[in-house]
Amino acid sequence: MRASIYLVPGFFGFANLGELRYFAHVRQFLRDACRAAGLEAVIYDIRPPPTASLPRRASRLLEAIAATLPRGSTAVHLIGHSSGGLDARLLASPGVALPAARDVERVVARLRSVVTVASPHHGTPVASFFTGLLGQRALRLLSLVTVHALRFGHPPLAVMLRLGAVFARLDRHLGVNSALLDQLFDQLLADFSPGRRRAIGRFLGEVRSDQALLTQLTPEGMEVFNALARDRPGVRYGSVVTSARPPGMRSLLATGFDPAAQATHALYQALYRLAASRTGREPPSLTRAQARTLARAYGQVPDAAANDGVVPTLSQVWGDVIHAARGDHHDVIGNFDDPRHVPPHFDWLATGTGFDRPAFEALWTDVARYLAAAPGVISTPPSSRSRGRSRSSPRCPRTRPAGRAGRRRP
Repeated sequence: MRASIYLVPGFFGFANLGELRYFAHVRQFLRDACRAAGLEAVIYDIRPPPTASLPRRASRLLEAIAATLPRGSTAVHLIGHSSGGLDARLLASPGVALPAARDVERVVARLRSVVTVASPHHGTPVASFFTGLLGQRALRLLSLVTVHALRFGHPPLAVMLRLGAVFARLDRHLGVNSALLDQLFDQLLADFSPGRRRAIGRFLGEVRSDQALLTQLTPEGMEVFNALARDRPGVRYGSVVTSARPPGMRSLLATGFDPAAQATHALYQALYRLAASRTGREPPSLTRAQARTLARAYGQVPDAAANDGVVPTLSQVWGDVIHAARGDHHDVIGNFDDPRHVPPHFDWLATGTGFDRPAFEALWTDVARYLAAAPGVISTPPSSRSRGRSRSSPRCPRTRPAGRAGRRRP
């Protein structure tokens, strides 16, 4: 069986920063895992606008598929990490109107599965924090820390110690001098070559020009999204769910004695508590099949506060729970600590959760098997009455068809 797999990065996806590849480790392992499962796959990376609206990002995904999909009956599978999973869901939604000139229905006629990895289907309180002026400065700095860690292994210890102290103040609702955030940003940026600094500058300029995604990823924004976006009949929907160790003395000891890891743990502690602050909102409901899978993986169904440092765990559930991992938001795409592996893995945050290479391989093996088990391709495309040329939001759908057992219903 042949397939085209499209990998969709999440919020602040830096797939366009030269040799820094968002899905580098995933691509390398997933191709072999799919072959072992009986699926010959060609894998493509998507480069959506980093913080643009979900319709704009879904349009970029649509254009990429239309430009690369071979003729014939090749099946299409979409895998989105974080907000990239929402891009995939929106593109797959029947009757969606996107700001693109392509025929949406014709392009997605061969779509067989949508897999979301740590995606905020019901929003994340972290997005609410980053919509403010101080939050946007903090987010700009965090994005550069992530790029620096992937490029050099670890940001300078002095920067990480100060950054941890800054986020500790945020966590305690104390005042933070925004000039300090800018100073740390400039200090980190100086480590890059002039060419790399220009590339980062273009990337952040694109971020400044369109930040609509921030408000859409809040819990309130995702209520609107879920009221409009429907699952497509005949397409399998599966999710990879993550939950990191709650910060505390156990997580601090588990990070070890590396000063850089200790510094990033302070940052993780603040992000975890932001993600856990649901302000009295009811957690999303689960089907019996979803609850059983989570209980088997974690010993019990996670509570509303459980999260991966960015997205609440229960917010990540959609459709079949393919795999439930103990790890943080970026562990699952290969950003954990294993510098001896070739190519090396560099951690984004030290959480003390213990995600490692065997856990990574088990996760993506389960994803490959899920793709290989997807139903056959529908060879006749639906009517092209909806060409997706409108620049409006997705149309309000009719009543959503009843899903099968294990399918999440928003």
